[in-house]
Amino acid sequence: MQLEKPLQAGILQRRYKRFLADITTADGESITIHCPNTGSMKNCQEPGSRVWYTDSGNPKRKYACTWELVEVDSRYLVGINTGRANKLVHEALRSGWLDTLQGYKSIRSEVPYGEQKSRIDFLLEDSHHKPNVPCYIEVKNVSLGAGGGLGKFPDAVTSRGQKHLQELLHMHQQGYRAVLCFCVQHSGIERIEPADEIDPEYGRLLREVASRGVEVLAYRADFDVAASRIELRTELPVILP
Repeated sequence: MQLEKPLQAGILQRRYKRFLADITTADGESITIHCPNTGSMKNCQEPGSRVWYTDSGNPKRKYACTWELVEVDSRYLVGINTGRANKLVHEALRSGWLDTLQGYKSIRSEVPYGEQKSRIDFLLEDSHHKPNVPCYIEVKNVSLGAGGGLGKFPDAVTSRGQKHLQELLHMHQQGYRAVLCFCVQHSGIERIEPADEIDPEYGRLLREVASRGVEVLAYRADFDVAASRIELRTELPVILP
């Protein structure tokens, strides 16, 4: 994914009110930027961290700049813009990079489905696979690193995420293909586990749906700051102990 605007560097002062962050730009100016992440951002909002942001150049926006990346542990890059996750997966689906999710002629987004009035991130249809059944894909952004190459999801209790697992299981039981796809925007993560200490119910449900046929996949993004590019590059194991 080529970002629409070039990445610019700064230093994080603080993140607050969920959607705002104060930073110091490379020129020493203090500005407030938009934080496109509704989660807890656990381990990703330490004051003094290096950050990268994009400037929309739109004078009509109250906060023209958007926070995109943060450096953690003085070595790893983390994408905190959760809106990028679906775009990264969509780009990988269209390019043919995701081998296990290829063979479908149609890719639709935000399609209503399920018993709980949900919308699926991606619905793949018109497959050459046998049997020819649609594939429902729910995407989750992973940014929580727990050290030693371990990544965890979620970073806060997520009733919405629990609902999505239930919906995927329902679709699988109806005879469709159902996939949970973790989009890992953390360069130091090598494997994924559920964050049972944060949301034990999500962990329980994840194990249940996986044992009953829902596919659980994970792919890590690579960051090229100089070129302002982010791309899914590496498939990671999902461990469900």
